[in-house]
Amino acid sequence: MNKRDIPGIFRQLLKLDAHDNNIVGVGQGHKYVRGENTGQEALTILVKKKYPYSKLRNGAALPRIMNNTPTDIIEVGDIRLLGERMEYHRPAQPGMSLGHYKISAGTFGAVVKDKDTGELLILSNNHVLANITDGSDGRATIGDPIIQPGIYDGGKIEECTIAHLHRFVPLYRETASPHCKIARTFEMLLNKCIHILRPQYQVQVVRESEKVNLVDCAVAIPINSEAISAEILEFGVVTGIKEPTLGLAIKKSGRTTGITHSQVLATNVTFKVSMNTQEYGVFSDQVLAGPMSMPGDSGSLILTNDNYAVGLLFAGSEQATMFNNITHVLDKLNITL
Repeated sequence: MNKRDIPGIFRQLLKLDAHDNNIVGVGQGHKYVRGENTGQEALTILVKKKYPYSKLRNGAALPRIMNNTPTDIIEVGDIRLLGERMEYHRPAQPGMSLGHYKISAGTFGAVVKDKDTGELLILSNNHVLANITDGSDGRATIGDPIIQPGIYDGGKIEECTIAHLHRFVPLYRETASPHCKIARTFEMLLNKCIHILRPQYQVQVVRESEKVNLVDCAVAIPINSEAISAEILEFGVVTGIKEPTLGLAIKKSGRTTGITHSQVLATNVTFKVSMNTQEYGVFSDQVLAGPMSMPGDSGSLILTNDNYAVGLLFAGSEQATMFNNITHVLDKLNITL
């Protein structure tokens, strides 16, 4: 099958599907049988929803062979541009862009409640709502503006402030500035000596941190409860919480990549994550999933296919995604879903 045939086949399929409007695309792929890749070349037909043969109306079944090539049908949902996730919305929904006024943008994770007061709060990461603060570094202060959409997506403090930072769990680096007076005095004297020979250089004395992170999370209190909605974009409301287990099918709704799916690959993971170009933090009791995120998806709630929350996405790469166990997040912030 020649790739130049694809546009014509697509138009042909659209004519067959004019009544149902279910076909959204066509391409070249492999034939899958009961989830297994046979390696056989196939014409891949993308549909919004894949129906059992018994529920199709007469004449709606797609051909098993087209252009002498077997067909393979894949359900992809209603594909659309992700722009709405990065635009100003009121009420704003989980899955949309937001962030502390000093950062670029992250994801509105969920609407939660304060266990003590019952107040509605916005849940996301510390590094989304509190600028990667440890609470003593001046990177963020309780009451700081939270912007929706995030600054990177065009949000402005004057027009787009949706909430204020309310509470966060500190994030600890692998190394930290010492509080010891002797160490700080040594640093000052050393820099004075260096300045004489190399005025463009400066040294910093650091100590190894023994603190390990369990979560990357924070909450903000909305200016107006009517400015937010508890329904996660394209998923609806959260059903409850579940423990992440090996092989569990999961999904997320995020600012950058929208809806993605994966599965739990490992639990009880301890690893080192890059917080910026020069700093790292150690996290323990984390959950590893397959690739399902990109920068800007941080803060997304990780859900099962039936909308039970299992975690809070905070880190990843092109090969993997890491998330906090949701029970740790709720306990550390004293909140409920």
